[in-house]
Amino acid sequence: MKDAVDFELHRRRLQGLAYRMLGSVAEAEDVVQDAYLRWSQADGVEDDEPWLVRVATNLSLDRLRKDAVRKEAYRGPWLPEPLIEPLIDDPVERAEEVSVAFLLALERLSPLERAVFLLHEVFDEDYAQVATTLGRNEAAVRQLAARARSHLKDARPRFEVSQDEVQRLVGAFLSAVASGDMTALSELLTEDAVMVTDGGGKRKAALRVLVGRDDIIRLLEGLRWRHGLPLYENFEAVRINGLPGLILRMFDGPETLAFEPGPDGRIAAIYAMRNPDKLAHI
Repeated sequence: MKDAVDFELHRRRLQGLAYRMLGSVAEAEDVVQDAYLRWSQADGVEDDEPWLVRVATNLSLDRLRKDAVRKEAYRGPWLPEPLIEPLIDDPVERAEEVSVAFLLALERLSPLERAVFLLHEVFDEDYAQVATTLGRNEAAVRQLAARARSHLKDARPRFEVSQDEVQRLVGAFLSAVASGDMTALSELLTEDAVMVTDGGGKRKAALRVLVGRDDIIRLLEGLRWRHGLPLYENFEAVRINGLPGLILRMFDGPETLAFEPGPDGRIAAIYAMRNPDKLAHI
């Protein structure tokens, strides 16, 4: 009889794979649970891990194909569900492999390209294993991997910051927002900074990606003039997709902010999640 304890040995790998495939914590958990149920009822499984990886990959591919139409109709920019970790020195996930920029770049790949890239480049499976998992020949898998790498070569974060620098950036941002100091906010941003806000049509958010420091400041100034800057009841400093971030407890529910550092200790990107459907796990 199969023991759930044995399955737990594989949960983190399966969860990590499904999350990177789908960009959704909730859907990744569903995939892992479905894989567990199939594993518990299957006979003749000689090696659990490759069997489970194959099932989780194929379940994720099925979901990706079904989600394609829904994403095309998505209102405003799409961001992955925030992956929250406590702000500790030794994160569970490698930042470059769960960063928002990396997950957004994965969205440019076909489902099969995404699966091949993740299995080979992130989870260190050789091409023969990947071919077996996907039911493709090895030559086709290598071609898919090459195409994926060409799309993703500039997708991983280029700058790392210390914990002290993280705290300085987050503290300065909060202070500037609380005081409405647009000059201080502007000085925190790189000239080509971007801001992506995901409301999913459920909460107010910008319906396009804001590009450039001036574009971001104009939006914030407009918000301040029309409504006042958003008020938060309390906040928690966390790591979001490997980046310094905040969970803000707003009057209308939580939201998250993740900050991608750039050169000179400034912020290169801000990712704001406001869609309540993607914050249910917080």
